[in-house]
Order: sequence, then structure tokens, then C-alpha cells
Amino acid sequence: MIEITPNIQIDESELTEDFVHASGPGGQNVNKVATAVQLRFDAAGSPSLPPDVKDRLNTLAGSRMTKEGVLIIDARRFRTREKNREDALNRLVDLIRRAAVPPRPRRPTRIPLGVKEDRLENKHRKAQKKEGRAAVRSVDE
Repeated sequence: MIEITPNIQIDESELTEDFVHASGPGGQNVNKVATAVQLRFDAAGSPSLPPDVKDRLNTLAGSRMTKEGVLIIDARRFRTREKNREDALNRLVDLIRRAAVPPRPRRPTRIPLGVKEDRLENKHRKAQKKEGRAAVRSVDE
């Protein structure tokens, strides 16, 4: 079991790993050994995650989440399989931890009375200024 938070644990059987050829550092070894890891986690079908965490995870994951709800994490930062596996797992745990934190509710605020009064006063001042620019009319008309 992988502990995400005290309330959320994921069974390792819910994860699948595929090893692919990585680009980048590694010299000739990069052509021979598949060191990059593609970690897949079926978030939509996971019994370990509550529905609200699944929704936030879907939003946070963005393009890493497929239409079917499978989260794919691609780790190819290091030269060895072990480090890439560890990196992918750490990134998955971090992502789920961030999704587990509910957002703070927005409290609507009121516009202070002084701000409203200032806005109306400025509006009145501008109107007076523009009124003074009008053509002067004679008394006879």
C-alpha cells in the first residue's frame, strides 16, 4: 500500500508500469536499455479515491489524464530505471496529495462605502469638467 494521506492509500496493484526507450543522457546505453517509465493509474476506476478527489485530480492532471480517466506519468529524467520509477511514483503521490486538499471557499466581500462615495464623487467631478466645455449660449435664445 502506498500512503498518500492518512485517509487515502493506494494499492500497488492499481498501478501499471511500462518501460520505454528514453531520449537524452545515457550515451550508447540509451539505445539498448528501456529506462524511461510510463506509470499508469486508473483514477476513474480506483476504489481508493473519494469522488471529490477524483474530480480535482482530473482538473490538476490536465493533458496527463486520458478521456477514460487513466492518469499517465512519464518519467525519463534519470539514466536508471529505478530512479525513474521512484520519480514517477513521487510525482503521482504529489499530484494526488494536491488533489486531496479541498479548495478554500470564496467568501463574497462588500465594496466599502468610502470607495463607492469616492467613485461617485470622481464621476460628478468629470461630469462638471465636461459640462464646462460645452458651447456658451446667449440669454436671448
